[in-house]
Amino acid sequence: MDQSVKFWDKIAEKYSKQPVADEVSYQKKLKVTQAYFKSDMQVLELGCGTGSTAIVHAPFVEHIRAVDVSPNMIEIAKRKAEAKQIANITFEVSAVESLNVVDESMDVVMAHSLLHLLEGKEAVIARIFEMLKPGGLFVSSTMCMNDAMWFLKPVIPMMRLFGKAPEVVRFFSAKQLLKSVTDAGFEINYKWHPGKTKAVFIVAKKPD
Repeated sequence: MDQSVKFWDKIAEKYSKQPVADEVSYQKKLKVTQAYFKSDMQVLELGCGTGSTAIVHAPFVEHIRAVDVSPNMIEIAKRKAEAKQIANITFEVSAVESLNVVDESMDVVMAHSLLHLLEGKEAVIARIFEMLKPGGLFVSSTMCMNDAMWFLKPVIPMMRLFGKAPEVVRFFSAKQLLKSVTDAGFEINYKWHPGKTKAVFIVAKKPD
């Protein structure tokens, strides 16, 4: 975990200045997500990075709790929210695995560009299921590395040695991702894959 924190802390400033790789797809994902939002919703974002997505969504819900393992990422996120005078986001430093959330307290849990960077995605998805109220939503955009980037598997360790890759990168397919989500008890409400080398976007519902 310490190595992951160091990696994300080191690249935080550069990361915050990079343009979105696929702006058209990103905007569509934002609009699809916002169509599910209600003004009284409590939202949790796991792996929020520098807060860009939380800041865009904040006007549509009551409160967003946004967490990330990197203190530097969170510091940048706080500055960005303050500059935009957004007061309904609480940013905090925490690993997903150690986060304290009351069961059935969240209306929506978001995890974007995160699941393939965790040791055990199944355990995290199962915990998300517990966090959500009945009828709650799990929104995720996930790079399924086995589908289009399998060739990077032997390269990642070398990239890691030079500080170009995080400590954990997991390879799985979209089919395996969807199975992990449904095995946890979710129903897939929406699925979109904008391209072979793009992240798979899903909205999954916890049954009422």
